[in-house]
This record gives sequence, structure tokens and C-alpha cells, in this order.
Amino acid sequence: MITSTGNKRVKELAQLVKKAKERRNQGVFVVEGKKMYDEAPKDRVREVYVSESFLTEPENQKLVDASDYEVLADHVFSSVSDTVTPQGILSVIEMPHYEKEQFFSKENGMYLVLESIQDPGNLGTMFRTAEGAGISGIIMNKETVDVFNPKTIRSTMGSIYRVPFLITENLAQMLIDMKKKNIKSYAAHLKGEKAYDAFDYKKSCAFLIGNEGNGLSEALAELADTYIRIPMEGQVESLNAAMASGILMYEAQRQRRRND
Repeated sequence: MITSTGNKRVKELAQLVKKAKERRNQGVFVVEGKKMYDEAPKDRVREVYVSESFLTEPENQKLVDASDYEVLADHVFSSVSDTVTPQGILSVIEMPHYEKEQFFSKENGMYLVLESIQDPGNLGTMFRTAEGAGISGIIMNKETVDVFNPKTIRSTMGSIYRVPFLITENLAQMLIDMKKKNIKSYAAHLKGEKAYDAFDYKKSCAFLIGNEGNGLSEALAELADTYIRIPMEGQVESLNAAMASGILMYEAQRQRRRND
């Protein structure tokens, strides 16, 4: 059992939790909680850490019996945890990698294209909602918040393991490439003249969602095939980015269910 916060492994673990650069350098990210451990692809689990008190529960002991794990004294575990009330289990997971050609290989795929989303909770919620809606994948630019940020990971509720994603330096070029694959793109935009439910999303499509404060950049929005609008009542001008993306994805899912 590790009893000191000055332990070398503990310090390295703390760096992985806090710093995106360190995560990228090592090609791993950190997840907390029993659900995130249990759902993790076992071939990608590099390390498992549990608190001393975690093992006092028989069901917890059973959960990790098949793994090699390191026990941390409770105060040491708390020092590396990113949550206020730690569940007592923390795992280091190898980052997934998705190839572009395979990413777009699904017939009648549905994609979410994100430009400079800044809130970790929003991004994580988008992943979770995307899985529920049956999305084929998420594309985001490098200015979007780190997908492996601990807050993002928690908000995905495990969807980070199952929803394919690409991070690109050139989102505009990605959209151009998607057009060549006959993927029609729809930009959620205030200039949209028709409501989002006036369009047919049963074929390959992509929904463009912009930054929480500024929306889509004009340069990216102009590359969309169509502007769409989510009708608003009262004095509301726009919706939360995660909420807007969920409405669009579930409309596409609704249409596709009716088409089955």
C-alpha cells in the first residue's frame, strides 16, 4: 500500500489527472468510479488504483479481483482524485484511436461536428446523448476542450469508450472532405429560415454546433449545405449547445426509426 503523497507513482498519476499535455504524451487518460472501471475495455486498462477503505466492501473487492491493482491510503487517494466525494477507484486507460476512412465508412452515417466547445460538461453530455441517439461519430477541432478532461470523462458516463471521434486541426477541410462522401451538413444557425424538423435526415448527415458564446464561425457556417433553426418562444435567443445538439440528433433518430 502507498501511504505517501510524495510517492513517484502518485505524483505521476496526479499529473495525468491535471495536465492534458501529460495525458497526450503518454497516450492515456484517467477515469474515476466503479461504473467507469467496469465499462472500460479491459484490453485498454493500464493501471488500477483503489483506496484502502474501498476494499472493505466485499462487492468492491470482487469488482477488482481480476485486475492487478495498487492500494492507496485514503488520504493519498483523495489527493489525486478530481471529485469531492471519491468512490475509491481510479483507472488509467489507453486512449482510443480512430482512422478517418473507417470513421466515415458507415452507410447513412450521422455525425456531430463541434467547433470550439469550451465547457467540459457540455462536451461530455454531447457524447452521452450522441450514443443514445445512435450517432456514428463526433468530429471536433483542436480548440474544443480536451475530450480527456476528467470533467468531460465523467459527463460522458461511459460513452467515451463507445462513441468514435476525430480531432482535427482543420475543421473546414474536414467538412469539404465529408461533402465528397455525400454527407450533407446542417448548421444550427440564427440565419436558418426553416425549422430543424422540416428536413430529411435519413441519409448521411452532419450537424454543426458552435462555441457556447459565439456560435459557429462564419467561415465554417458558410460551408454547411443548409442553415437550420430551432424555434424559440419567449425572449430566449439560443439554447445550451449540448441541448441543441441533442434535439437535432434525436430528430434524426426519430425519422430513421419511422423509416425502419
